[in-house]
Amino acid sequence: MSAHASPEQIRAKLPHPVIDGDGHWVEYTPVFAEKIRKAVGDLGANGFLASQRRIPDALEMTTEERKTRGAAMEGQWGRQAVNTRDRATAMMPKMLYDRMDEIGSDYAIVYPTAGLGIPRIADDATRRAVIRGFNIVTADYFKGLEDRLTPVAVIPMHTPDEAIEELEFVTSQLGSKVCMFGSGIARPLPGAKEVDPKIGRHAVFYDQFGLDSEYDYDKVWQKCRELRVAPTFHTGGRGFGLRNNPSNFTFNHIGHFAAAGHAVAKGLFLGGVTRRFPDLRFAFLEGGVGWGCQLFCDLIEHWERRGAKGLANMDPSKLDRKLIRELVDKYGYSDYATEFEKNDGYPLKEDFLTGNVPPDDYIQCKIAKKQDWLDLYATPYYFGCEADDRMNAVAFGKAMPLGARINAIYSSDIGHFDVVDMRDPLPEAYELVEDGHITEADFRDFVFANAVRLWGTQNPRFFEGTRVAKEAAALLRETPLRAAAE
Repeated sequence: MSAHASPEQIRAKLPHPVIDGDGHWVEYTPVFAEKIRKAVGDLGANGFLASQRRIPDALEMTTEERKTRGAAMEGQWGRQAVNTRDRATAMMPKMLYDRMDEIGSDYAIVYPTAGLGIPRIADDATRRAVIRGFNIVTADYFKGLEDRLTPVAVIPMHTPDEAIEELEFVTSQLGSKVCMFGSGIARPLPGAKEVDPKIGRHAVFYDQFGLDSEYDYDKVWQKCRELRVAPTFHTGGRGFGLRNNPSNFTFNHIGHFAAAGHAVAKGLFLGGVTRRFPDLRFAFLEGGVGWGCQLFCDLIEHWERRGAKGLANMDPSKLDRKLIRELVDKYGYSDYATEFEKNDGYPLKEDFLTGNVPPDDYIQCKIAKKQDWLDLYATPYYFGCEADDRMNAVAFGKAMPLGARINAIYSSDIGHFDVVDMRDPLPEAYELVEDGHITEADFRDFVFANAVRLWGTQNPRFFEGTRVAKEAAALLRETPLRAAAE
């Protein structure tokens, strides 16, 4: 701990609750698997155990073996050891519940650890059995703790029907309120379907749902609307692509959640999902808000060049062929002129190629006015931020276009290796106030109000029965709720 105030002291002086939007618990795999076996049978239990072998299998190899097999270095020594109480807390939800005041949180959304990767299990039957068993067992572990802890259900997204079936099950049978959707679904390229899976995994198209998917995922978003579920994404991006180093875990780890969130956020936006479902809220966890701020700026800047109006300036048919020929002749580039003549006076025939799509990368967004950027990005998108990330301040600053404030939510990440002490996150988050980077009002948004808007706007009854019910209801009354789209 630093010399700053304790989490209890900070919490005591705050006039609002603290909501942890992304804590983690660490499932004890041997016991958890047997509970899955009792819930759904051998396929689910054995599939779960197999899904947990990726890290130990990689760590058993040498660097050369990982390099040969295209396997990434994983994180050795990834569980608390010196801080034994935190190791135990991460494994036992009842102990986490008892320590909430000590940690400085009034209420927490608790994401899985072993469950983070199960939406990517390739075999359909195994994936569905594992996820169904996982959700049943998780709900049972958190039973009776609902006033302070809400566990997250896992939703597979290989097909819309699969997603909808699990959504309906977890909400109606388990009472789930928060769901973690798989993203970056690997679709094997046609030529790689018969290749060794260890090699074929590198020859895939990563489906981000909004753009060029094999399926229409709008019915999933419609089901989320009906069930009052805000889709959240907590997908990893390491172990493939540019984060597949065979010897250095940190190389693979830095930025990987941000990269995965970046991809699905772009896919949903450019695919027009936030246009068609303006009342839905989406969250991208653990990657921070820095990339969310940059993406907001990048999308606007690219729209100015790659939207229909911007691209109209690049229409090759508008080239003044007479003028360019005169300039070529003036400066003595006769060989240029010879080539121009082959192309009816244009420099290059390929300038007219369009990829067989309309010349407008934002065609599904239907951007018509400045307010659209706030409505389609700044309002529906939320970004989970670890407490010690200095980039959190950017979301509350004055640098964003159109005066936008990007929705950062406090996400402790307790339970994982990067939180040395579960009592650290709240004081670390409050340092931004102490150091003058954000105001007390900004901090209220960060650790309380934005989380309430994310889940409470989607489901006004979300916080009923929790320790923060009164304060959340008051906030929602002062925050106009957008009517559901027809």
